[in-house]
Amino acid sequence: MGSFLIKYRASFEKEFRSIPKEFTDAVAVRIDSLSQNPFPVGCKKLTNEEFYRIRVGNYRIVYSVDSNSKVITIERIKHRKDVYRKL
Repeated sequence: MGSFLIKYRASFEKEFRSIPKEFTDAVAVRIDSLSQNPFPVGCKKLTNEEFYRIRVGNYRIVYSVDSNSKVITIERIKHRKDVYRKL
């Protein structure tokens, strides 16, 4: 599949800092792994959206994939109860 470039929305840093410390390493590893496989096991396409999500504990990483230019954009990282609001 090749290597994808990972980009981040402007709100990424603030959202990442709000995650409890016990999840930050796991989230970082999952995001890094997307560059090699943008559709890992457990990845779900969101209904009526052009986004995908992967789980890390109670947190969700929502991202978009542009296969033509090989770019993944991390849209948001939030707790599962908040992540789908106002996407």
